[in-house]
Amino acid sequence: MTAYPDSYYAATANKTVNYPTLEGEVTADVCVVGGGYSGLSTAIALQEKGYKVALLEAANIGFGASGRNGGQLVNSFSRDIDHIEKHYGVDTANAMGNMAFEGADCIRGLIKKYNIDADYKHGGFFAAFTEKQLKELESKKALWERFGNKKLTMVGKAGVSKIVNTDAYIGGLVDEHCGHIHPLKLALGEAAALVSIGGEVFEQSKVIDIKNITEDGNEKVIVSTEKGHVKANLLVLAGNAYMGNLEPKLARKSMPCGTQIVTTEVLPEALAKSLIPSQYCVEDVNYKLDYYRMTADNRLLFGGGVTYGGGDPASIKRFLKPHMEKIFPAMKDYKIDYAWGGDFLLTVSRLPQLGKIGNNIYYAQGYSGHGVNTSHLAGKILAEAISGEQSRFEVFTSLPHYPFIGGRAMRVPMTMMGAWYYGLRDKLGI
Repeated sequence: MTAYPDSYYAATANKTVNYPTLEGEVTADVCVVGGGYSGLSTAIALQEKGYKVALLEAANIGFGASGRNGGQLVNSFSRDIDHIEKHYGVDTANAMGNMAFEGADCIRGLIKKYNIDADYKHGGFFAAFTEKQLKELESKKALWERFGNKKLTMVGKAGVSKIVNTDAYIGGLVDEHCGHIHPLKLALGEAAALVSIGGEVFEQSKVIDIKNITEDGNEKVIVSTEKGHVKANLLVLAGNAYMGNLEPKLARKSMPCGTQIVTTEVLPEALAKSLIPSQYCVEDVNYKLDYYRMTADNRLLFGGGVTYGGGDPASIKRFLKPHMEKIFPAMKDYKIDYAWGGDFLLTVSRLPQLGKIGNNIYYAQGYSGHGVNTSHLAGKILAEAISGEQSRFEVFTSLPHYPFIGGRAMRVPMTMMGAWYYGLRDKLGI
C-alpha cells in the first residue's frame, strides 16, 4: 500500500475513509484517472451533469501535489495574460483572461456547496524585494483589473508590516480574491462530495493498461488495474506529475519538478499573529520564489525551491530554514516539526495542457506551479467539453504543446540553465 508522505497535511487531515481497491469490472460513462484536484473537480462536475463517473487513484486521494502543495489559491496562470497576448494573440489572451480568476471561485463554491472543512482563509500578498519588482506588480495590478479582478491594492514599505512583519520587502500587491487552504483536507472533502452524489472512488488502484474496444458499434475504453478494470465510454487522464509514462505522448511534453515545504512547531499565539498580522498567504516574486502562511493551529508553513526532474534535496530542513530565517529571524528559536516534498508538472510554455487523444480520451496537465486554482478550472472546462460545450476547451487546445528541446534526456539540464539565468537576474535586481 502506498502511504502519504510524512507531512503536516497528512498528520492533520484526519482521514477517516479508505476507499476500496478496484476489483472485477465496473462500468461507467466516464473513467477518471487521478485522485487529485484535476480528477476530482472533473469527476464532480461530470457527476453533477448526470454522468456516471468512476475515479481511480494509484495511492490515496490527494497523494500527489494536491495533498502536498503550499495551499495558496494563486490567480491567473504561470504565464500571465500579457505574455499570452504577445505570443498567442489578442483573442486567446482575452478568452484566457476571462478565465484567469475562476479557479479560486470554483474552490470556494465547492467548499460552500459540500460543506468542506479545508481551513479556508481569504487574501494573499505578492512581496517585492526591489523597485523593479514593485513596478512589475503595478503592471500586474492594471492587467488583472482589466479582466475583472477589482480586489487588488498596492502597498508601499510603510504598509508591509500590517500584512507581514518583516524588513525584507519594500512593498507589494494585496490580492483579496485569492486565499489559502489545507490542501489535503480539500482533496478529501472533494472525494467525499463525489461519493455523496453517486460517483465511485477507488484507491490503491494503479492503472497499468488502457485500450480501446468496439462494442455494439460503439467505441469504448478499458482501463485496467492489477485487480480489475473500468469499462467506460470516455476516459480522463488527470494524473499530472504522478502519471509517469502511462501515456507517452503526454510524458514527452512535460517534466516533473520538485518543490519543498517545512512546517514549524506550534508557535505561541501572540507570535503567530505578529508574524503575519493579515493572516494572508505570502509569496515573493522572484523566479525561484519562496511562499508561506500560517496554519490553522499557528504553525509557520514555509516552502520554496525547485528541483528539476522531481525529487528532493538531501535535507529539506537545511535547504529551507535559512530562507525562513531571512524573512523571520525569530524562527531561529523554533524547531521544524515536518519537512516534505512533492512534484508539480512543468510545460515548455508554462501554460496548462488540455486536450484530447483520439475520440474518447481527454486530459489535463502541466499547471507549472499554479495548480491549485487552475486544476479546478480545468476540471470544469473538461466537464463542459465532454457534455458538448467546446468553446472554452478549444481555447486551450489551440495552444501549442511543445516537447522539451532534446527530448527527455535533455529537459532537466536545459531547464536548469534557464532557471540559473533568471535566478541570477533576481539576485542582481535586473
